[in-house]
Amino acid sequence: MKSVISILTLIVTLSLQGQSIVGKWKTIDDETGKPRSIVEIYEKQGKFYGKISKLFRELGEDPDPICDECEDDREGKKIIGMEIITDMKYNKGDNLYHKGEILDPENGNIYDCRLWVEDGNLKVRGYLLFFYRTQTWLPYEGE
Repeated sequence: MKSVISILTLIVTLSLQGQSIVGKWKTIDDETGKPRSIVEIYEKQGKFYGKISKLFRELGEDPDPICDECEDDREGKKIIGMEIITDMKYNKGDNLYHKGEILDPENGNIYDCRLWVEDGNLKVRGYLLFFYRTQTWLPYEGE
């Protein structure tokens, strides 16, 4: 019995360590609780990036908006297809992704970022100095 428990513990530990952020994630609006977008996270040359692949728009909202608030090379570019997560590096010891940035296209702010998988959801933490906010993004299996 002791060996069965040890094997199960090892399997659970290995599966938790192996959780990747690569894939599609549904973002949720903090205030309304409604879905806002789908972000596709992918690996490129050992770093991780995320781009908006879909927006959930309310009636009357521009279905294909541009980033009016961006102040970098994304200014005036379409939000759908925009890379909002950049240069994330995986830290195996902490099992998190860090040292990258995330853009909030609604206000143009860029934050230092940390990402990790917890209970099958993606935790996204943006930092500005010592202040931070953490969102929970949900796995997305749709188109």
